[in-house]
This record gives sequence, C-alpha cells and structure tokens, in this order.
Amino acid sequence: MTTKPMRQQDGNPPEGELVDDLSIEYPSSDGEPMAESDLQYVPLTETVSTLRVRFSNRPDVYVAGDMLVYYRPNEPSASAAPDVFAVFGTTGNHPRDSWIVWREGKAPDFVLEIASESTWRRDVEEKRRIYAEMGVSEYWKFDPTGRCFTPALMGEMLVDGEYRPGAMSGAGGASGELRGHSHVLGLDFVVEPGLRLRVYDPVSGERLRNHEEAEAEVLRLRSLLE
Repeated sequence: MTTKPMRQQDGNPPEGELVDDLSIEYPSSDGEPMAESDLQYVPLTETVSTLRVRFSNRPDVYVAGDMLVYYRPNEPSASAAPDVFAVFGTTGNHPRDSWIVWREGKAPDFVLEIASESTWRRDVEEKRRIYAEMGVSEYWKFDPTGRCFTPALMGEMLVDGEYRPGAMSGAGGASGELRGHSHVLGLDFVVEPGLRLRVYDPVSGERLRNHEEAEAEVLRLRSLLE
C-alpha cells in the first residue's frame, strides 16, 4: 500500500486512490497488559531478545514484541498487537512506537502469538484472519500452558491468501520435545520438556542466546583472555 499516491496536474490524488490522512492519530498502546503471567511473559521477552541478538548485524531486519501493528489506512481500530513479530527488508531497525504497515512499506513477515486462557481463541480465529489479510508469511502459535491447544507449537505458512500448517516433529507435551522450522527466519523453534520455547540454529544445532546470555558469554570469553 502507498502513503502518497501520484497526484494529477490539479494537485489532487487520482480518483479512487486512498490518501493517508496524517491528522489521524495511531496510539502506541491499546491499554492491554503485555502478558497475563510469567507463562506468557517469559517466552515473549526471551524470544524477542533472542531474535534481536540473532539479527543484530542486519539493519534491514526489525524485531519487536507486543507492539501495535496498524494495517488499514485511516482506520486506527484496524490493529493487532503480535506478541512477537519480525520484518525483513525494512528501512532500519531503529526504535518505533508502532508499526504502520502502509508507511513502513510492508507488513511483518513472521508473527508468533503466545497463548493464554483468555486469548487463545482469538489467536486461532480472529488473529489468523487478520494476519492473512496483512499478508504475514508465517503465523506461529505457542501454548505455554499445555491446556489451550494441541500440539503446543504450530506454524502456518500463507499460501494463496490462506494459512496451511507446516510440518512439526516430535511428540511435544510436558515431557517431550516438539520442533518446527521457520523458513522466514531460517531458524528452528523447539518446545523443550516443561513447555519451554527455545530457538535453535538448524545448521550448527546450537541454541541461540538472548541478550543476557550473549553478554555473559562475551564476559566469559574475555576473562579467558586476561
């Protein structure tokens, strides 16, 4: 979608073109809490942190969490706040208050929603439709409670405007491992025993670190050189 359509000689936009009304405000918060409990907060913050470390040398990749995404021009009510999302081919990974699709030039490529007792139905129904409308290439859902849906991790790929399930491996559950590959990120999501969500590099087989773990590793290596 474009924000500034080509203007005719009289200075007006072509008939039928939608003009981005810059007087409309798009709030940075919907007033909802980030997470209902640690069951949602921990995987949300750890996944955002891990992906930001992973793509820290890519200025064209933007990763955020619990941020409002506006997807219809001049309709502030048309928004969603993905728990985790990533965008490739952006104009920079600088901080933002919100993601306004038509001004940024594209929608998120990857979205992960972390289920809770009060939100999971919206995740599997309403948000699924919203992200398909946006054109989100991959939509993932994770259930840290083990009570909302089965399996606890699901990844779907957008094909011809509809989501189709991706292949998962493993038994999952509280005592088993469940794994799925994100083609958009080039990474594996793994639900480890105890329903803990982790991110792995499929090439090296190593688990990726979040900011805190990465900094601790730098300090450890530095101490070995002293």
